Amino acid sequence: MMKKTGLKYIFFIASAFLLVIMITLSRDAGISCDDTLHYDHSIVVYNYFASHGEDRSALETPVTHLRYYGQSYDNIVTFIIKWLDIEDVYRFRHLMSSLAGWLAIFVTALFGIWLWGYGTGILILILFAVSPTFIGHSLNNLKDIPFALSYVAGIFFILRLLIPENKKISPAEITLLIISIAFSISIRAGGILLICYLIFFFFIIWLYRYLSEGKYDIRLDTLKLVILILISASAFILGIILWPYALQSPVKNVLASYHVMAHFPDTFRQIFEGKNEWSDFMPWYYLPKSMGITIPLVVLAGTGCFFLFLKKIRESGKGLIFLLILFTVLFPVFFVIIQKSNLYSSWRQFLFLYPPVVLIAATGIRFLFSAITGRYLRILLITFFFLLLVHPSEFMIRNHPYHYIYYNQLVGGLKGAYGNYETDYYYVSQTEASEWLIDHLRDKGTDSAKTGATFPVKCSFRNNPGITTFYFRHEERSQYDWDYAIIANRYIHPFQLKNKIWPPEDAIHTIYADDVPIGIVLERKNKDDYYGYKALEKGNSADAITHFKTALKFNFKDEMIFYNFARALYNEGFYEKADSVLKKGLEINPYCEPILMYLGNIAKTANDKETAAGYYERLIDYNRKYFQAYVELSELFMESDLKKARMLLRDCLKLNPWYKPAIIALADTYRNSAPEIADKYYRLADTIK
Repeated sequence: MMKKTGLKYIFFIASAFLLVIMITLSRDAGISCDDTLHYDHSIVVYNYFASHGEDRSALETPVTHLRYYGQSYDNIVTFIIKWLDIEDVYRFRHLMSSLAGWLAIFVTALFGIWLWGYGTGILILILFAVSPTFIGHSLNNLKDIPFALSYVAGIFFILRLLIPENKKISPAEITLLIISIAFSISIRAGGILLICYLIFFFFIIWLYRYLSEGKYDIRLDTLKLVILILISASAFILGIILWPYALQSPVKNVLASYHVMAHFPDTFRQIFEGKNEWSDFMPWYYLPKSMGITIPLVVLAGTGCFFLFLKKIRESGKGLIFLLILFTVLFPVFFVIIQKSNLYSSWRQFLFLYPPVVLIAATGIRFLFSAITGRYLRILLITFFFLLLVHPSEFMIRNHPYHYIYYNQLVGGLKGAYGNYETDYYYVSQTEASEWLIDHLRDKGTDSAKTGATFPVKCSFRNNPGITTFYFRHEERSQYDWDYAIIANRYIHPFQLKNKIWPPEDAIHTIYADDVPIGIVLERKNKDDYYGYKALEKGNSADAITHFKTALKFNFKDEMIFYNFARALYNEGFYEKADSVLKKGLEINPYCEPILMYLGNIAKTANDKETAAGYYERLIDYNRKYFQAYVELSELFMESDLKKARMLLRDCLKLNPWYKPAIIALADTYRNSAPEIADKYYRLADTIK
């Protein structure tokens, strides 16, 4: 009894300590790309309710698709910000994010206590405390972390309601279950999965008891089912209260949102296994591997122990519970694999799986410790356990606030992952870079500058009106007018990362995590690259050449300067020189798409079909969605291999059915042999603007 009481005190003290630590860490959290995106949308949601539905901006989000997100936690936080007139918006958001993260940990620990006691609850706290990915996202992710909270809470209260056979139904637990499911739906439409679990688990438990005991009470079971349906309906209604889009047509729009989330329309290039690939073409194992190489080994080892002791877990009488918990982890994974869902940003969107994974891992470790009885073996086991905690703990201490980019020893840590997998995909380093630049300009005695960034940083400079900011793509930076540039290592080609072409040597500030560069600040020494581009766009190629020659004296590691320089040279008739300049650009980035395309077009114009085809094929191999390359390559086969030309165009249209140049080109292939087919394609092309 004393032991149980002691563990109880330790658990609550440790929980409180972890809460203080997480809130403290959140004060230094960077502003992520989703942070600004969802905060901006929460403002228009606030305006929707403040205007009693007259301001309908929250319903018109063609670019961001944010009307399909309930994002209730973001909305609630913004309501509080507005009501209390909080000035430091993002610090408050991060505090609230850390609170949601802590609650997810605390509920998971309570889940473990319900199953095995306070010792397991303490173990769960430890495993979460050394989980850099989850802790890192808890600092600034108001979408995925609250969803993880709602998911584990929903599973916990579903099982508490359904598993005890003769337990009197508690109104408090029913209320908590309704709130958990409603909260889940209100963040993402995928939260309706908890309603499915509720009904499905009811029938599984009913079937299990019928098969094992051979009895059932049709009246009582029917009553329970009715109660569950009422719980589901109540949760659904409560879940859409703060969701403007769902309020317009509750069932239709929630289902539409679920469909959009399951098949997200926007796709992104990302690094995986050392290659740059589109998110909708990731290998089937993208999600499990992303989890496997970023979850600490102690959690993976605990999960392995769980399966090792499955027989004992079943004999403990909790086999059915863990079968259902396992289902809540494995079903979403198998679902997205079978659906070939569009996945990106590591496993960020599946952080909701982590609490039940930690519960499973803690159970495995608990049974392992119970199985080892010898004194020296137990000491050895405890020592090994604590050694496994060292790697993720050290990483978080060294690299605050960049916990979320952790990689475990299976890939050699962050250093081994660099150039092979995404690191700062959330652009968190741009906040530190912005703060450094503000201090740098203050030290220089200036309060004005044009600053470009690879993700909008306006919020970081909100108290510095003299510093204007704007977004540009990293590869197009030479084509913009800026004095300083803030660049995260997102969308940098792995070739440039691995060969240390990025970051450039003249970066005035570099942000590192484990000696890996994740963000930089550049100061522009010369703007002739920009002036050359502007002259080229105005048709003044001779002036552009002069500017580009000067620009290369200051910056010879920007492939787009070489590309634009070659364009100017070609326009002036310096064909061989243009070809030479383009190939120098490929030395900096052999995968530079505009250069490959331009070299292919030059070769095609010179009637060097073999060389042209080589460049186009190389481009398609690197970027399967460079649609223009399909059209140009198909034209090379129009006379010699019409079947291959059509196949290329159809491959293009499989990827983009509305790519007008490919439709017209396909029509052209039928113009002489089958005019009626050609006419069909021409009419289709006319419908596309």
